[in-house]
Amino acid sequence: MSADDRRTVRAGRRTVELHRPDKVLIPGDGTARDVTKADLVAHYRSVAPYVLPHLRGRPLMLERYPDGLDGPRFMQKNTPDHYPEWITRAELAKEGGTVRHTVCGDTATLLYLADQAAPTLHRWLSRTDHPDRPDLMVFDLDPAGDDFAAVREAAGLLRALLDQLGLPSALMTTGSRGLHAVVPLNGRHGFDEVREFARDVADTLAAAHPDRLTTAARKKDRGDRLYLDVQRNAYAQTAVAPYTVRARPGAPVAMPITWEQLDDPGLHARRWTIADAADQARTRPWSAIMRRRRALGPARRRLSELRG
Repeated sequence: MSADDRRTVRAGRRTVELHRPDKVLIPGDGTARDVTKADLVAHYRSVAPYVLPHLRGRPLMLERYPDGLDGPRFMQKNTPDHYPEWITRAELAKEGGTVRHTVCGDTATLLYLADQAAPTLHRWLSRTDHPDRPDLMVFDLDPAGDDFAAVREAAGLLRALLDQLGLPSALMTTGSRGLHAVVPLNGRHGFDEVREFARDVADTLAAAHPDRLTTAARKKDRGDRLYLDVQRNAYAQTAVAPYTVRARPGAPVAMPITWEQLDDPGLHARRWTIADAADQARTRPWSAIMRRRRALGPARRRLSELRG
């Protein structure tokens, strides 16, 4: 590899080498230009102060495209041996063995992963010190097609129910088709309890709006109804991380928003790209909500009362 195919960037005390920085990873979409590896690194450098608090201490799964979107994709859980020694690893149990997950706690690691052609980071809902105790609960609002009006309506209905249960929630565009509603937890419940509760919430909402919402896992059973997906609330399952880039033309970004922004007529799942993500990140839309972590006991009792 020639010197022209390499570049270095400084991140704190570390220097990260970029390989083939001008390589196109994500094509444009007609309104946005092609995104190179250098562009991806620049994005993560600009949003590092906002994304790192959502990654620290969490095992990651990396979605990698070594040859760009036109080449093969693979999901990487195990940290390769050639990764620098300063990158944090976490050895966690899986069925029949262990997995050595990458953990991103600093800007240098974030930029290194971008250089590895990993535009999208998927994080656990628990942390390495208590991997079986999630501190996040996620509802994925997944429309049957690209109907964002249905997503907007479902988000409002879900928020109203969570408010009744005394659970604060935060909203994020996925950069794909839907939204994630995230509930901060106090980390004292196991995954089975959290998933069961999330399923009961989703079932309650779907039962109240059976023509619009469903919890049917099979696509053929959903029809044109929006799917309330709670399957991510399980050990070793992941959800796309805030501020991460999705591997789609135009490089949309999974973006935290305020509930007030749900009323913006211009809002859709791919509203933000790497071109303007940092501007939204600077507003810190989740700055207050993530400090309001809750136990599920009181909410469970309220839900039982609602369900009769």
